[in-house]
Amino acid sequence: MEASSSSRAASVVFSSMPPLTLFFSFFILVYLTAYFVFFRRWSAASRPEASSCAISLLHGTPAVVLSVSALLFDPSMSPSFASPNSAAQSTAIDFSIAYFVTDILHYLAFSPADVLFILHHVATLFVLLTCRFNARHGARAVLSLLALAEITSACQNVWTLARLKRAESARARKVLDVLCRPFYTFYSVVRGVVGPLFVIEMGRFYISGEADGHIPMWVWLSWILVVVTAIFVSVLWIANLWAELYREKKGKLGDKSE
Repeated sequence: MEASSSSRAASVVFSSMPPLTLFFSFFILVYLTAYFVFFRRWSAASRPEASSCAISLLHGTPAVVLSVSALLFDPSMSPSFASPNSAAQSTAIDFSIAYFVTDILHYLAFSPADVLFILHHVATLFVLLTCRFNARHGARAVLSLLALAEITSACQNVWTLARLKRAESARARKVLDVLCRPFYTFYSVVRGVVGPLFVIEMGRFYISGEADGHIPMWVWLSWILVVVTAIFVSVLWIANLWAELYREKKGKLGDKSE
């Protein structure tokens, strides 16, 4: 009886929490569980990053599903990049806001010198917050970008975890060898081709003036600036990884020929 009452009380508490608070609590719980339970035997240097990967894994693919679902079932009569945000779209944005806040806290606590990632997260958070609470329109553009950004998340996090363990695990090295080329190719196509094409289409829409009266110019201009910068940094990052892979393979070939 007491267990049933406790279960009902917990259900009432959770159902009464705003989605943003609920999602934030979820990501904090996942991070702490990963840090103190799943990765407790990992080195002190790699435990925080592995725990960050854990919340990223539980954000990336669900964020894509939430975003795509919210876009497919948009109640607007004629959906556009300036349509008012629907309830489902706002929930999808809340989910990602909670994740980025949690991961920013991780970086501030364990990697405060990693300024590039912190700035990336802050800029992304700015786009999400202005869409959700300032403009209250434009979720169609923002969630499309979010889906494109997060569709590579699962591959990237498995790759990151494998890199963290490659020095001490033959299995991790094997995973890394198998995953590198497919992941790099997938990431390159999404960030280097699909992303820029989408941003061009988004820019054309806003420049045409179709969002006037719905989304302030400074808001959509800042969105485009943030996204273009993020794409540029992503392309540099993946280009560096391709160069690193080429050097490694060239080095291995050189060792075999000696």
